[in-house]
Amino acid sequence: MNTRALIVLAVALVLGCLLVLPLGRHPASLGDMYQAVSGWLSGRELSDYESQILFLIFKIRLPRIVAAVLVGAALSVSGAVYQGMFLNHLVSPGILGVLAGASCGSAIGIVIYNSWLITQLLAFLGGLAGVGLSLTLAKLYTRSPILALIIGGLLSGSLFTSACSILKFLADPEQQLPQLVYWLMGTLSKARLPEITAVGPVMVIGLIFLCLSGKTVDVLSQGDDEARALGVDSRRARRYLIIAATLVCSLAVILSGIIGWIGLVMPHACRLLLGSGNRTLLPASALFGALFLVLNDTMVRLIWTVEFPLGIFTSLTCLPIFTALLWHDRRRHG
Repeated sequence: MNTRALIVLAVALVLGCLLVLPLGRHPASLGDMYQAVSGWLSGRELSDYESQILFLIFKIRLPRIVAAVLVGAALSVSGAVYQGMFLNHLVSPGILGVLAGASCGSAIGIVIYNSWLITQLLAFLGGLAGVGLSLTLAKLYTRSPILALIIGGLLSGSLFTSACSILKFLADPEQQLPQLVYWLMGTLSKARLPEITAVGPVMVIGLIFLCLSGKTVDVLSQGDDEARALGVDSRRARRYLIIAATLVCSLAVILSGIIGWIGLVMPHACRLLLGSGNRTLLPASALFGALFLVLNDTMVRLIWTVEFPLGIFTSLTCLPIFTALLWHDRRRHG
């Protein structure tokens, strides 16, 4: 395990979060924030300006940064786990239909039930249905497993995307439809402390489990026969990893809607920089994905006066990175 690289990424993530905390439409310096927080902790009476800064930190900025960290880490590490398990560096939560299934389940909760708890449950069930359908369809074509998995994911994603379109058609055009359409384009503007408190602990547990599963993923990547020889129940291990990865992705959809490409591009970037060993790759992907989404969300908040959908902006920033990675891989392998 490359401990030094992980420490560098962790420090970069912390520094990045601190540096973007003052940035936004209502900027405040780190010094003013420190004075306000220290005054609040010491119990002294705060000025109106310091009270506004505390509101800005704890009600708006900090929850959004925490949500960006959780969502970026969840999508990135899940993509790395899927790629390692299925021996295919082209799979990701988006390609396997996980995001489409989770978004469909969430849309059902928003349009039909209007219940936060039911929406969470349906998002998780939808994500499981998405990846389950992808794997089932992939088994129908055994001549090329890699191609079959991609086609299965495309078919699964198309099915759940079509179901989402039906829900848009059925949604109330005055209330539900605008909310649903904007949320499906990806945004952290609605990430608030109650939502993060509800899904954050489960996401953290899932992320820790996935980041510590690098040795298991390394064994699974060698094939089922090798896993059995090493005493690993490959079927059970794969099932647990799929459930954990799908769970954190589904909860990420609850917080942010659909944000694609991170689960595909970030593991590739980390693999290029740090190698393919999953004991380092998984936690590095989580840290790098979290930092990447924090920076992207900050740019979305700063560049436009009206907030641009984060999912669209992330796709625009990931595409040139992925193209550069493909070009580098082509040069390296001739």
